[in-house]
Amino acid sequence: MLEEILKQVQTGALSIAKAKEQLATFENLGFAKVDHHRKKRQGFAEVIYGEGKTADQIISIVQALRARNNEILITRVSKDKAESIQQTCPELIYNETANILFWIDETMPIKNKEGYIAIIAAGTSDLRVAEEAAVTAEVLGSQVHRIYDVGVAGIHRLLNHAEEIQQATVSVVVAGMEGALPSVVGGLVSHPVIAVPTSIGYGANFHGLSALLTMLNSCASGISVVNIDNGFGGGYNAVLIHQLAQKGETVKNDEDTIL
Repeated sequence: MLEEILKQVQTGALSIAKAKEQLATFENLGFAKVDHHRKKRQGFAEVIYGEGKTADQIISIVQALRARNNEILITRVSKDKAESIQQTCPELIYNETANILFWIDETMPIKNKEGYIAIIAAGTSDLRVAEEAAVTAEVLGSQVHRIYDVGVAGIHRLLNHAEEIQQATVSVVVAGMEGALPSVVGGLVSHPVIAVPTSIGYGANFHGLSALLTMLNSCASGISVVNIDNGFGGGYNAVLIHQLAQKGETVKNDEDTIL
């Protein structure tokens, strides 16, 4: 890319000002600096945190990202704000449960087509956080299996999905109340488990603090914990693990071919 831009400047096909614009690592919108090199550094374009931003601010950021043909992921967007944004950006899809606006280039092949991430939710009340994790993982190129309402109050519901969960590359386990579900899942699988506490629960749940502490104190091995209600963080980390697993499988297959 750099060599092509320099050649265009040399031939006069591209002005120096336009070249600087294309080579800039970020775009200053005044109220935000859009990180156009995030995808080159981390593999994914910048994700927009919608809460606290106005619809107009989000639209400006989306337009800057879309100009580079990046996937769009906007978390924590209310329905009213989403509808306002969609009037200017009708290509964006809104998942009301997850409070996420997104756009995927459907002409591009699935990035992580082998295997899947299991998104496991303890109760229906946890679905907002679970869907935030699931949609995040899908937009970032991974396949997802949703396994919902399988909390420890009826453990037979979870066990009914045991084989499906065990075959996943990584599990994201979302739970409120006492937050015991990740420990149970962690004792059943040989892959990493990302625990996501939610703020669902009665008074002594302390808006998710009790679930967070339970998950941090889990006796099951292989469990990592993200912040309360952070479905995005759980989904994002799961995709990174899923990608590494696929790279490892590719190397293994290449070695088998050589042998």
